[in-house]
Amino acid sequence: MDHLELLDLAADEFRRRLHAVPADAWGASTPCEGWDVEALVTHVVGGNHMAVAMLGGADLDEVMATVAGFALGEDPMAGFEQSAAAQREAFRRPGALEATVHHPAGDIPAAQLLGFRIGDLGVHAWDLARATGGDEALDPRVVEAIWHALEPMRPVIGQVGVFGSGPSGELGDDAPLQQRLLDLVGRRP
Repeated sequence: MDHLELLDLAADEFRRRLHAVPADAWGASTPCEGWDVEALVTHVVGGNHMAVAMLGGADLDEVMATVAGFALGEDPMAGFEQSAAAQREAFRRPGALEATVHHPAGDIPAAQLLGFRIGDLGVHAWDLARATGGDEALDPRVVEAIWHALEPMRPVIGQVGVFGSGPSGELGDDAPLQQRLLDLVGRRP
């Protein structure tokens, strides 16, 4: 399975959890420190828009302007669907994956950005499920892709600042891969 297909699977994982958010759960806290459900969904939708801007050749100031003050709007599902479709199209444009994009972390290959988006959608699908009492089981293909992208960072991932404290050191290599991935990114299910 290629990474473009994995992007679709990860978007489906997030979409499925978003459809299941109860009307009274938008203020529920999530595993992401300081974020409620609305903030988490805003982050994911804003990230989709940011990826589209990067893939469209935006410079860093334009990329940052895309998410500065971004608001989810009245219909979060419609906002997600529009942004996910635009992101999908942007990654599928001829030559898109060979480009270099201006990311807040520095100039990176668009193929690396694709990996970031798969990880963001997949991990935050779990966060959304955890926050709302939904199905926490992620597609194993998405879990495996995210694991392979992030596991080499294990020694320093807790220092990056976006993955909590990183791995707990309490799970063995025989633990289910989804548990090891969640632990790696600072989640303690």
